[in-house]
Parts: sequence; C-alpha cells; structure tokens
Amino acid sequence: MWAFEAVTAMHTSPRRLAVRYFDGRSSRAQAAVAWLHDGELYVLGPTVRLSVPAKQVRWPERTQRGPRVARLPEGGSLQSVDPAAWDAWLREAGRGDSAVVRLQQSWRAVFASLALLVLLTVAGYIWGLPWASREVAHRVPDSVEARVGEVVLAQLEGFTRPSQLTEQEQRAIEQAWEKVLAAHRAAEAARGVVLRPTRLLIRHSEDIGPNALALPGGAMLLTDDMVRLLQHDTRVIAGVLGHELGHVQHRHGMRMLVQVSVMGAASSLLWGDFSGILATVPLWLGQAHYSREAERESDAYSVQVLRASGIPPTVMVTLFERLALFERCGDEVLKAPAPDSPPSVPPAAAACKAPAPTGQGDEKGGRWGLGFASHPANEERIAFFRAAAR
Repeated sequence: MWAFEAVTAMHTSPRRLAVRYFDGRSSRAQAAVAWLHDGELYVLGPTVRLSVPAKQVRWPERTQRGPRVARLPEGGSLQSVDPAAWDAWLREAGRGDSAVVRLQQSWRAVFASLALLVLLTVAGYIWGLPWASREVAHRVPDSVEARVGEVVLAQLEGFTRPSQLTEQEQRAIEQAWEKVLAAHRAAEAARGVVLRPTRLLIRHSEDIGPNALALPGGAMLLTDDMVRLLQHDTRVIAGVLGHELGHVQHRHGMRMLVQVSVMGAASSLLWGDFSGILATVPLWLGQAHYSREAERESDAYSVQVLRASGIPPTVMVTLFERLALFERCGDEVLKAPAPDSPPSVPPAAAACKAPAPTGQGDEKGGRWGLGFASHPANEERIAFFRAAAR
C-alpha cells in the first residue's frame, strides 16, 4: 500500500519514463512508468505499484549504446530501450554520471589513463622489478638457492663435458684461484664480511665457447676455451673468477631468476601456457645476460679480489683484448702458440684482420655469456679496470 505522499509525488514528479518492469520471477515484461522523487524510485503499472529507496537500486553506467537496466533490491529490474531518454530522465532527477563514468566517456581521460598506465609499466620494469627482485633474492634461503643452482647446472650439463685440460693444468688453475680466494676471504673477514660458499667447475663445451658462468648456489663454471683464450694466465683467470664471485656474492643469479619468473607469470596472464614458461626458467637463467648494473657491480668486485692478492686490475685488459681477437679470428685464437712465438701472440693473430664468419663471435662469446659478453661495452670496462689500477 502506497502512502499518500507517494501518490501525490506521482502527479508532481518533473518527469516520468516509460519502462519495462520485470518482477524477477518470470520473463514476462510489464509496461510501466517510473519516476524519482525525494530519494525514492516509484514504479507504476497495471499490475505493479512499487516504491524503492533510490540508493538501493543498482543503476547502470552510461554507455554509448545498449539498453539501460536498473537492478531492484528484490530481484526485479527496470529496462529502457531508449538510452537517450533514460539518461535525460536521470539527469533531470539529479542523478548525474559518476566521476568514473565521466572519465570513461572522455577520450582525453582515456588517453591520459593509457599514457599513465604505460608510464607506470615502464617505470615498474626499469626500477620496480629490479628493486623487488633484489629484495626477494636476499631473502631466499641458501638451501633453496642451492637447489635452484643444481637444477640449472643439470640443464647445463647437456652443453658441457668433462674438461679436456690435463690434470696438471686444471690443478694449477685451482691452486692459483684458491690462493687468490684465501687472500680475498681474509680481507673481507677483516671488514666483517663473510663470503658465500663457491665451487669451481672446469668444463669443456663446444656450445658455450670461451666463457665463465656464475650460477645460483655458488657454482662457477669456467670453460676450457676461456683457459686457452687466456693462454693459462692464472692472474687473468683470477680476475675472471673474481668477477663471477661478485655475481655470487651479490646473488645476481637469484635476482635474475626472480625477474624471469615475474615476467613469465605476466606473460602467462596475457598469452597462457604458464607451466611451459616456468619449465624453461632455469635454462633462461643459463642463457640470459645480467643487467649492466650487475656487470658493473661484479667488475668492481673483481677489482677488490685482485687487489687483495696484489694483482693489478689492468690484467683484465688482457681478457677484453683477447675476446676482441676471438671475435675477429674465431677458433684460431684458441690454438696453442707456436714454440717460437711469444706467449702474448696467438697463432695467425697478426694475419687475422677480417671479421669472423657471421655470427661466430656472437654465438661463441655472446649466446651464453653471463659475464663478459654482455653490457656494458668492452671499451667502457677496459677504461674502468685501467682507472682502478691508478
């Protein structure tokens, strides 16, 4: 039963709208009129007399096209096939569009929102993701990182074989590195810094080429080709391993794994196949490059390692010079020097002026390089190590 005030409002309402009323119990529509007055929605038809507080009605957002449907509290609804009449009716009743709807209907606001979204996405990728990955990586338990490292190493085993260097050659490298590592550990202990555990693995690989890799958990892989490229110079090899120790100490491997995982999850939301992406994450970790920031951090760490053993940082210049020579000459540089050649001159180096076959340098030195075949540019790094020796 409607109160007298409601019936009076029916005659004084500024505007009534023809609607179709559905009671929520059947699919039959009833012709009716509706109006708004003093915060109440009134609906009047041949078989319906209804009064509902307007704030309890779920009003539709205004769109360019399509019918308007208002949801009533008891499951009923009002529909109008004339969107323009419906919108004008609500405006006259004082129910204008919300701020969200006004923004949605403005192409300027949509464009600004899109630009802001792109800006936030780029900022998150450049600054937010590295920061988050660093914080997460430093909170990963050592046991978890060790298991991740074993998974990565197991996948890399498909690309490596036992070292072809003689036992004497391998032992010479291991002993020289142990001496350098001991001096660095003592220097760090004096500053109250504890080194993370590491282990050196010397492997032969025709796919990785002259390189050194640092894996989560502390495994550092040194290839036979890198040893041959450096002509068994243990001082330069110490600088190479010092760089990789920097990756281990800063937990760059776990940081990159976190970033790859986040990017994989985001890609899966867009493209699907979440399980397939996660299954390839360990291999991605073995193939991807570290960021420039990570490389610079590890270069600086290598300087600390060399200085602790009294080795001048300029020995690293030899590394980049030989990498450049390898890019030009290819596998010829990896051959043993002729008996009458000075140790610093690889065979055919003087005659080799043309670039290596297309892609050879990239495949050997860049495809797998976690450390030395990625950014920043070699020229910048050479300048850094020369400046560090002053």
